Amino acid sequence: MGSRLISHQWIYELIYRDKAAGGDLWRYCRQPGRRRYQRRLAKRAGLGRIPNRVGIEQRPSDVETRGTLGHWEGDTVLHGHKQSGLVTLAERRSGYLLAERLVQLKARPTAEAIIRQFRPIRGAVRTLTLDNGFEFAAHEWISQTLSVGTYFCDPYRSSQRGTNENTNGLLRQYFPKGTDFRKTSDKALRATVKQLNNRPRKWLGYRTPAEVFWGEYSGALETGGAAVIS
Repeated sequence: MGSRLISHQWIYELIYRDKAAGGDLWRYCRQPGRRRYQRRLAKRAGLGRIPNRVGIEQRPSDVETRGTLGHWEGDTVLHGHKQSGLVTLAERRSGYLLAERLVQLKARPTAEAIIRQFRPIRGAVRTLTLDNGFEFAAHEWISQTLSVGTYFCDPYRSSQRGTNENTNGLLRQYFPKGTDFRKTSDKALRATVKQLNNRPRKWLGYRTPAEVFWGEYSGALETGGAAVIS
């Protein structure tokens, strides 16, 4: 019987077939199923196209508590296959929304839009957690221009940007799928953003995102630091 070459891929396929048949070979892997699955997800998400990407695991732990103002989540709302869209930014503590139309879903125009939206309130921008879309590949320019830490979610974990995802869902009530944002006016978008920012939210004790954001931002400016929620 001739010799047979055995690759690591063949071994993994053997383990997967054994697992599907009820076997337990997979239990003897150092990290059962996890590492290879994450690598496949990362490849499909195009993470290699985002230079110097910093994962969410390196984000300051206090961001999770929502106890201070200034931690934002960012994503895009798309028309078709990235024919046009919106870049949306939601503040985690207040739910306050910023949005701008994107005629081109490319890295440079997206970064320019984010900087334009953040510049007037840069004192209330400390971190930005983004989706893994290539349109956010110029994150380092955003970080350097505004002195903000930029981080990226794990692949296909939109729940790590829950505030932003929920806000995008509200936006879709006004701009349903199929909306061509090249034909949407800036005036219409501003009116929608204003309406959402002035809608009372149960999770804010029926205050509006605008009330929470501007109230606490003013307090932070007066004290020279971040507004801490009691």
